[in-house]
Amino acid sequence: MARRRAVDTRRREKVGTRKMFGRILITFLLIAGVSIGLVGRIMFLNKKKGTAYEKKVLAQRSYSTNEIQYKRGSILDRNGNKLAVSKKTYDLVLDPALILSEEQFVEPTKKALEKVFGLKAEKIDKILKEQPNSQYYVVKECKSVAKNKVEEFKKLKGDKNSLIKGVSFNERYQREYPYSSVASKIIGFCSLDDRGVWGIENQYNEQLSGINGRKYGYFNSNFDLVETVKEPTNGNNVVSTIDVNIQGILERHMKEFQEETGSKNMGCIIMNPQNGEIYAMSSYPEYDLNNPRDLSPMYSEKELAKMSEKEKNTALNQMWRNFCISDAYEPGSTFKPMVIAACLDEGITDPKKKYVCDGYQEFGGRKVKCVAYSNGGHGKIDICMALMKSCNDVLMQLGAKMGKTKFLEYVNNFGFGKKTGIDLPGEATGGIFTPNTMLYPVELATSSFGQAQTVTMVQLAAAFSATINGGNYYEPHVVKEIQSDMGATVSQKDNSLVRRIITEDTSKKIRKYLYKTVSDREGTALPARVAGYKIGGKTGTAEKHPTYLKNYLVSFAGFTPIDKPEVMIYVVVDEPDVEDQAHSTFATEFSSKVMKEVLPLLGVYQSDKVAKEDKTKATQIKIPSTKEVPEGGYSTKEYKVVKEKETKEEGE
Repeated sequence: MARRRAVDTRRREKVGTRKMFGRILITFLLIAGVSIGLVGRIMFLNKKKGTAYEKKVLAQRSYSTNEIQYKRGSILDRNGNKLAVSKKTYDLVLDPALILSEEQFVEPTKKALEKVFGLKAEKIDKILKEQPNSQYYVVKECKSVAKNKVEEFKKLKGDKNSLIKGVSFNERYQREYPYSSVASKIIGFCSLDDRGVWGIENQYNEQLSGINGRKYGYFNSNFDLVETVKEPTNGNNVVSTIDVNIQGILERHMKEFQEETGSKNMGCIIMNPQNGEIYAMSSYPEYDLNNPRDLSPMYSEKELAKMSEKEKNTALNQMWRNFCISDAYEPGSTFKPMVIAACLDEGITDPKKKYVCDGYQEFGGRKVKCVAYSNGGHGKIDICMALMKSCNDVLMQLGAKMGKTKFLEYVNNFGFGKKTGIDLPGEATGGIFTPNTMLYPVELATSSFGQAQTVTMVQLAAAFSATINGGNYYEPHVVKEIQSDMGATVSQKDNSLVRRIITEDTSKKIRKYLYKTVSDREGTALPARVAGYKIGGKTGTAEKHPTYLKNYLVSFAGFTPIDKPEVMIYVVVDEPDVEDQAHSTFATEFSSKVMKEVLPLLGVYQSDKVAKEDKTKATQIKIPSTKEVPEGGYSTKEYKVVKEKETKEEGE
């Protein structure tokens, strides 16, 4: 019984196996038949309707170009002159896959490209050979194509039935600076990715930048491009406080000075002391904003060939650096007006009080000398004469009477030792004493006449402006307002008062003293006079460390009109390229030349009465000797004559 069951089981298994094999065979034959049918159908369709279906598939192919670049906002001067603009250009883009899709497209497209853009057939053939499947290829030889060329090509292409295919244009903007190097340290430039580097371009990059748009599209059955465009949002325009004409005059005079005399560094700021607006600012040399990485004006080919990349980058950063805001130095006597103003405000001194200058003050056996030390001092003088003659002795006495606590309080109030907040990158803070540092009597004495502490040009310009404008401290700035690309005002710079430092009465007295410093023959700033104008100002001569090198930084801070100052100028000449550097004449004469040209442009005109008075005074003024007025009081030519005469007399 058991054997019979086993035989039946084996018989049933054989029958099942044969049935399964039959089913698999039938399934395979069915699949093979269907596959053969499909292949046959595909071959039939490809032969009979291949082109039509190819067009239909291509028509369904979507694409998107690169982003449409926004237009970066322009930078304008205060009168609407464009200092920085973005000019629309086009990049030539090929679609090799489309050009090669039909043989009839190749030759017409090649001929059109050669005729309009000068692209040789060999160059196009190479692109088509190397990039046959590419749908987006930017032709390097045709980047930054002018608009008229694009229009010429589109006109040549004609209507939608044209055989010129696979050519499009990418719109983009190229940054240009119409005035080249003018105000380069203020404006700054853009990197290749259209981001601001240095200056206003960097400080206001967010406002100048916009939002990119994008193109979406497809090709229809005639291989024509159908596009949908999302327009970009352009950047805002920045209106600066700079007057390009005044800036140009300033830079021309700086260039002339450097070519005739020369110096290690030179900077100048011209601003409105009533609100902090800067009309012009320059530190020599400026550079070409359209080619900001060109070092050839500063170095020879041999020097550049020897420089490493690190050395070149260091040189570039030095060239881009703005001396007016990024470098700190001991200011010298231009610091004195602020000290005397503080003493007047605190009641420490008054116009009638007399001081005796014997040429020095002694601290622990060490003599800190006045400029008149060799002549036995200035004698008995008041604070007006102390400013006029730039007497260190009187300032040391005032500093001691004020005391370090009150002295440091005013130093802080005048904005020294911290950033002014000027809307430019790279501002330094300078170095001053603080309540936590040891300000000994000798340091207090030297600080009172502008040594021992360091400041930046923009700090001193802002502090000096506050001293002469009635005591009001305004934040210096180079931008007036932000406008949309359509010209609507987005925001304005608030010229509001930051703080009040001294009284109007004190400021009035200081203006009077500074006017005498320029107009009186006993003052140190005679060369700063400008015919027909009442000019006030203070010279500065600071000895640099180490002192045995006999290097000096000379300067002049001036203003006009006297009653209500509208223009302030601050000039610094760091190490004049002469044997005897310690003469602020280099700065005062420079100021006179610049102010003579820029004042009429700013609406400040000559007074016939003042001009007549100046003419009368000129016949009465005796040229002082170098010993009498070591900081100035003569022209450069007069100084040379007097110096030669004195040298000859000493030799005899």
